[in-house]
Amino acid sequence: MGIAELGLPEDEGRAALPHNGAGRRVGVPSTALFTDQYELTMLEAALAAGTAGRRSVFEVFTRRLPEGRRYGVVAGTGRVLDAVENFRFDADVLGFLREGGIVDGPTLDWLASYRFSGDIWGYPEGEVYFPGSPVLRVEGSFAECVLLETVILSILNHDSAIAAAASRMSSAAGDRPLIEMGARRTHELAAVAASRAAYVGGFTSTSDLAAGFRYNIPTVGTSAHAFTLLHDRERDAFQAQVNSLGRGTTLLVDTYDVTEAVRAAVDVAGPELGAVRIDSGDLLLVAHRVRQQLDELGATRTKIIVTSDLDEYAIASLAAAPVDAYGVGTQLVTGSGHPTCSMVYKLVARARSAEPGAPLVPVAKKSSGGKTSAGGRKWAARRRDEHGTAEAEVVGTGSVPEELKDRLLQVELVRGGEVVAREPLDVVRDRHVSALANLPLSATQLSRGEAVIPTEYGARTA
Repeated sequence: MGIAELGLPEDEGRAALPHNGAGRRVGVPSTALFTDQYELTMLEAALAAGTAGRRSVFEVFTRRLPEGRRYGVVAGTGRVLDAVENFRFDADVLGFLREGGIVDGPTLDWLASYRFSGDIWGYPEGEVYFPGSPVLRVEGSFAECVLLETVILSILNHDSAIAAAASRMSSAAGDRPLIEMGARRTHELAAVAASRAAYVGGFTSTSDLAAGFRYNIPTVGTSAHAFTLLHDRERDAFQAQVNSLGRGTTLLVDTYDVTEAVRAAVDVAGPELGAVRIDSGDLLLVAHRVRQQLDELGATRTKIIVTSDLDEYAIASLAAAPVDAYGVGTQLVTGSGHPTCSMVYKLVARARSAEPGAPLVPVAKKSSGGKTSAGGRKWAARRRDEHGTAEAEVVGTGSVPEELKDRLLQVELVRGGEVVAREPLDVVRDRHVSALANLPLSATQLSRGEAVIPTEYGARTA
């Protein structure tokens, strides 16, 4: 990991890949089979019953935050929009459904021309959310909306969990850069999504080249212990790396003896050495010793990067250490103990009939066991105090109170089946910084607690 690649002051060495914040438009296969079978069997039955065309409103929300979390982070919206656009039943997909006898002929005919033609509203990506927040609203016929449930939830649950963990780690790190390096700890495709979500949550770069290619996230990487072990002497490995990548590179110094490695690293690269990386041991103690040694050797500008199973708590414990950047893998890509947000996709309103213009009526699940939902198409607003700090998440149906009209959170994402709100990733990233800054200061505390602001349900006024 070269020093330039970390967003730290650059002397020499190889810089990061260019980054402009926009996602690369690469070919994406159909997402139609990223679904559960019961979405299709419900469709078949609704088509036969004549109810498939009823206008319907589905909402995505979570009933509670993961234990100890004070806010959630909306992430994955851009990927949801891509998934909706690519939800197509091509010949191969239809052939699979036909051969498996999964749905009948009329349903296959209907699926062959499927294109989502409805509307989607939601919290803008990077925004924070709370229990009950309607983070996404999907409107259209029952048939076209119900098919999207699984793919939408799989994206939002995964990406929002990673972004929330990243946000907490970023708060703990302060101004120090964070490198996402968890590709080898998760599924290869999940790793790309995790890199994107981590960037939304505050990470500055990734080791995953697929994420760099697809989303233009800055990529970093230099060497592992295997490179040192390949050579007869540690010094030879350092020399080979400096010869190839320049004096501004990052040398891994804990393969053998850290003190000897730091001495050799500075001897080879000189005081212009970009950084050293520590990947084991008591990071707090070792970092202090390495900083002292570097300074004594004249390498006062050489940075220290630490890795080794870090999470937000370990990062916070290193706040007083002379550390310049953190590399995080396993704990990040697993949501730091909470790999899902438990979001659900529920029908909250539907038309009385399939006739055009039929009025919507609220519907809701009322069973016991804590899985109830509130009916009706909802709006959401964040009430603020006189200092501009959020004090409540207000969710309601019907008319919006006048004092909350300029605090509405949902934005239009898809209109008539066409995406209208695709954004560069840097815009999303900046939005999260702003959203977090408007929460009470206790939002960034790592101690366990309830949601930092309450969710209030407004009475229906129309």
